[in-house]
Amino acid sequence: MGAVEIGLLVAIGLVLVFGIGVVVANRRSSGGLPDASSRTIERPPSAAGDASSGTILEERTADGTAPPDTTAPAEAGATGTDVVEPEVEVVEIDEPPPGTLRDRLAKARSTFAGAISGVLGRGSITEESFEDLEEALLRADVGVSITDELLEGLRARVASKEITEPSELLDALQAEMVGRLRSSDRSLALAPRAAGEPGVWMFVGVNGVGKTTTIGKLANQQALDGRTVLLAAGDTFRAAAAEQLQTWAERAGAEFVRGAEGGDPSSVVFDGVERAASRDIDLVMADTAGRLHTKSNLMDELRKVRRVAEKGAGEVTETLLVIDATTGQNGLIQAREFNEATDVTGVVLTKLDGSAKGGIVFAIETDLGIPVKLVGIGETIGDLIPFDPDEFVGALFERG
Repeated sequence: MGAVEIGLLVAIGLVLVFGIGVVVANRRSSGGLPDASSRTIERPPSAAGDASSGTILEERTADGTAPPDTTAPAEAGATGTDVVEPEVEVVEIDEPPPGTLRDRLAKARSTFAGAISGVLGRGSITEESFEDLEEALLRADVGVSITDELLEGLRARVASKEITEPSELLDALQAEMVGRLRSSDRSLALAPRAAGEPGVWMFVGVNGVGKTTTIGKLANQQALDGRTVLLAAGDTFRAAAAEQLQTWAERAGAEFVRGAEGGDPSSVVFDGVERAASRDIDLVMADTAGRLHTKSNLMDELRKVRRVAEKGAGEVTETLLVIDATTGQNGLIQAREFNEATDVTGVVLTKLDGSAKGGIVFAIETDLGIPVKLVGIGETIGDLIPFDPDEFVGALFERG
């Protein structure tokens, strides 16, 4: 090989070495290859690691320290983006206006709908017409004896030709049912009083019927009518009963008295009456434990509460029995037992909007002579309303 060829090969080699050096330098400056002063440490995966690889690669310098963190987030606004907290709009939600019996008695009305359709669907009054009505009345828990009395009277009027058309039969039954309820006094007794002599309303009933809620709603109504009210938490046995009543007291702007959990209910009611007397409060509403009407010793305790409530300055003018309308005829048993123990003056029928058994009203008033004074037809504070016989029966017989 001549000198010329050797010189060319040397030149080519130098060019190659120079080119490789340039590439390596460029890769180092762009992060493509690790610097000689740094090394890669492999450590076991952690919660912050890459779950897919199971390995965390951590960059460290030759002396074992971590390099400066160049990925720290910029200060707020440094990137030109403002961090805006979401605005929370406070919206006051008004409770729906109080409902009516006619609006809320869909389930009870459905019990009569089939009978009404059957009676009107026939061209004349037949035995099947009376069978339809009997079934509807019994399913609504009007009671066997009252049902028999109502239909016997109608049969006689049909036999005498006083009633000849199916529509007249329905109108006559509706009028008879309203007539059985119209004579009762449904007002809530607020006896005239001197200063320092509060009236007392006692509330009794088994657990789960809505007794405490009824007290709260009624306290709110009385406060809106301009009366001062005190709530006495005489149910000292049910967990959270006092807390629930206190919430209602705060909502209604009423005074509140409670005792120790498991304490004597009579003493709580007595203290409530005395406090109301000292502050010239108009009305004390006394909650009581949800008594099982089959337990005689517990019923005796209710008698004691009643006696103690009248030992001081107060006067018990109402003892209201709260009954769940969905219990049907069992509510009649409750009413009878509570009436014997505490001289019930009126019934509050709750959950009437969710029951097909509203006929218990007739059994309570006819068999026991206790008026239904209030009915609960919903969950809101305005859904405790005075019982209106015409509206109640009219809703059951609504046609079309």
